[in-house]
Amino acid sequence: MSIQATPTAGSKLLTPADHTLVMIDFQSQMAFATHSIDAVNLRNNAALVAQAAAGFKVSTILTTVAEKSFSGPMFSEITDAFPGQKMLDRTSMNTWEDAAVIDRVNEIGKPRIVLAGLWTSVCIVGPALSALDQGFEVYVIADACGDVSTEAHNRAMDRMVQAGARPMTSLQYLLELQRDWARGDTYELTTGIAKKVGGAYGIGINYAKSMFGAHEG
Repeated sequence: MSIQATPTAGSKLLTPADHTLVMIDFQSQMAFATHSIDAVNLRNNAALVAQAAAGFKVSTILTTVAEKSFSGPMFSEITDAFPGQKMLDRTSMNTWEDAAVIDRVNEIGKPRIVLAGLWTSVCIVGPALSALDQGFEVYVIADACGDVSTEAHNRAMDRMVQAGARPMTSLQYLLELQRDWARGDTYELTTGIAKKVGGAYGIGINYAKSMFGAHEG
């Protein structure tokens, strides 16, 4: 039997309205021991995710662990994107075991959870496996996570993928939210974020616009 193709998006693709982004423990103390990704790249990728979520009005939870007593404040690249938003500070390493966070997840009521944070093998594995166990779809932004070693990060990603989590990257997250350059109301938002924190892709956008007046779409 033949299959009929249609010009529609697959159901596994994210949209701004169908998920909750949880950004976890992007804090100084956690970053000091992170060696699976360069600190500059980590902060850049975290900024890209935060700006994308804020720009597309994605429901977002910002959570820290022992902010005042040990780990320090969340990266300003993230908090600047969400001015005035309250940090949910925890004692638990597993975000999913914190009642205030879960109250917020339930209040938002989205079926998909997207995770980014430090460290991959502890603070991301915990909520990923817990949310999957409770029936949520889970996505992990791999290059906006980091761990004490590359081995620790990679094994954590393997474990989550084997359990059913879906890996993605920070730039992929931004472009998946846009997904069609004909969506003119968010075109400048998307390309603007890419130009600031989108690495070589952003450089290419600047070049094409400056040299040829070109633009996506």
